Amino acid sequence: MIADQLDVPLETLRSQMLIEPAWEVKKTSEGKNVFWYGFKGHLAVGTKSQYILQSIMSSDSLNDGKAAIPLLKGLQKLPLSVRYGIMDAGYGSVPIYQQIYRMEAHSILAYNKRNEGETLGFDPRFAPTCVREYLYRYDSYDPKYKTLTFARPKECKDCPLALDSLCQKIYKTWIETDIRRHTAPARGTKKWEELYDQRTVVERVIAYLKEFFQLNHVRYRTGKKAKFHFDLVTLVYNAPKLAADRIGKELKKTPT
Repeated sequence: MIADQLDVPLETLRSQMLIEPAWEVKKTSEGKNVFWYGFKGHLAVGTKSQYILQSIMSSDSLNDGKAAIPLLKGLQKLPLSVRYGIMDAGYGSVPIYQQIYRMEAHSILAYNKRNEGETLGFDPRFAPTCVREYLYRYDSYDPKYKTLTFARPKECKDCPLALDSLCQKIYKTWIETDIRRHTAPARGTKKWEELYDQRTVVERVIAYLKEFFQLNHVRYRTGKKAKFHFDLVTLVYNAPKLAADRIGKELKKTPT
């Protein structure tokens, strides 16, 4: 269970990771099953730097969600500050949100509804609405109290309920009431969408590793050899990138 990983040390999680090759099956968009046998790589990538910050190689049968918490725990060991955990809906389980929250970061994850019904007083993206169902506008986030602040809808300016307690001028939501639904910036805002779009950086790095480092053609019968190959590739990817970035930084300091 993914929830069991929350209180397990990183070293234990990594030592328990299955690395021997195994069969995996997924459905295509046409509903057909596709089978393959091998390994799977899991990466945590800096969206701006495009460095591989954490990597895990596992058996191909491992669900992607079960690698998320070990990757996040690995980030905590690094001397850097993680502001956002950006992932798609496949990682939308409660324990992953909890791990990101424990890191004092914000979850930018596509919401997995899990057959939930509509929430009274909120729109589909969990922004509050007034009694006439006009949408409150996201205003700000208070990190001290972990609250999202929403301002009264413009349509309520001349509403007769504006002086009534039913129509609040300011609406505040505590993130801790439901860390899956409420995050900063709020869901549905332009800032949230811009951050979520950055998840494609991981896909670009993976495509780069497959094309130029042949990670999609790894041919080993044992997990240890495959893991050594995988770890070496991530190292070789980061090393010249770091060197190039440092050279570029020095060149900018040099007067022309």
